[in-house]
Amino acid sequence: MESAGFFGLIAEARLLNAGCNVKRETMAVVEVKNIQGERVSEIDLAEEIFNVEVKKSVLNDVVRMQLANRRRGTAKVKRRSEIRGSTRKLFRQKGTGRARRGSIKSPLLRGGGVTFGPEPRDYSYKLPKKVRRLALKMALSAKYRDNEIIVLDGFALNQVKTKAVASTLRHLALEKPLIVIHEKDENLELSSRNIPGVKILRVEGLNVYDILNHKTLVLLEPSIKGIEGRLAA
Repeated sequence: MESAGFFGLIAEARLLNAGCNVKRETMAVVEVKNIQGERVSEIDLAEEIFNVEVKKSVLNDVVRMQLANRRRGTAKVKRRSEIRGSTRKLFRQKGTGRARRGSIKSPLLRGGGVTFGPEPRDYSYKLPKKVRRLALKMALSAKYRDNEIIVLDGFALNQVKTKAVASTLRHLALEKPLIVIHEKDENLELSSRNIPGVKILRVEGLNVYDILNHKTLVLLEPSIKGIEGRLAA
């Protein structure tokens, strides 16, 4: 009987260990509101996307990459050989007491060429895809932890009307919002493009810099599945 009890305890311990090793997918719950600010329902956000550990160094690397890739790199100066001017010697070599001058295009003279100026160049570079995806998850997680994510059930407009969008944003008290939509919405995009601090992005255009650059992240409910589908890996 004692041996049976002993082996029973071992079996129970193994079952508990097995249960502890099972990976459970937990979710973060967020309220869904309508454009009047009323609570409509709740939605679950995937923990592995909206609640990961945030590392500032990773976010910094990706933001620097994005800003570098936006640089046009068209700054250009004229070298000595590109200056338009006479090739005549300014004055005779000896007897004047002045420094020897051979060309009016000299970098030492006003209007001459530039010696160490910028040339057109490509500033862009790429970080590994896994790093970029991780940084996007971290940016979303940072917004979630700071309670700066608002989920709306919809934002339908019958026509292009900037006043209607501005009034809704003011009513919801959204400060410098980034609104993420799941598909093209011309009425909403055109209505909001003239409002300072407001930006509309589709799911495929969501990026780290814009998330961090805006105070509030507004997600339309259908866009959440698109974000989770894009980052699920």
